[in-house]
Amino acid sequence: MIPTRMLIAAGLALLAAPAALAQEVPAPEVPVMPAPASASAALILTLESNGDIERTVRRYQCEDESSLTVQYINAAPNFLAILPVDGENHVFVTTLSGSGARYVAGPYEWWSKGNEGTLRDLMQDEGAEPMAQCTEANNTP
Repeated sequence: MIPTRMLIAAGLALLAAPAALAQEVPAPEVPVMPAPASASAALILTLESNGDIERTVRRYQCEDESSLTVQYINAAPNFLAILPVDGENHVFVTTLSGSGARYVAGPYEWWSKGNEGTLRDLMQDEGAEPMAQCTEANNTP
C-alpha cells in the first residue's frame, strides 16, 4: 500500500505541472534589420479589352519651359493617362468632359484638347492658376 503522504505529494505535483507548463517562455530575441534608405516598387496592371490596346507617348512643352511626357493607354472601356506630378508617376483615368479628354488621379486633373494639355490641382481654388499649361511638342523641324 502507498503511504498517504506519497499520494498527496504526487497529487500536488500533478496539479502544479499544468501551471508550470502554462508559464510563458520568453521568445528568443530576433535582430531587427534596418530598412533600406530607399526602396522602389513596381506595379503591373492587367486590362482586358474588347478590341486592340493602344499605347501612345506624347511629349508636351510647357509654358514654364519644362517638358512633360504623357503615356496614353486606350484599352476600351478603360482609357488611362500616366504622367508625372511632382516627380512621381500618377495613373489618371478618363472621366466625363464637354470636349477633349479629361483624366483625373486623386486631386489632379489632366485635360487635353487637340495639341494642348492642362494640369490642375483640384484642391486649389477654382480660379487658381494651373500647375502646367502645355503644348504637344512636334519633333519635325
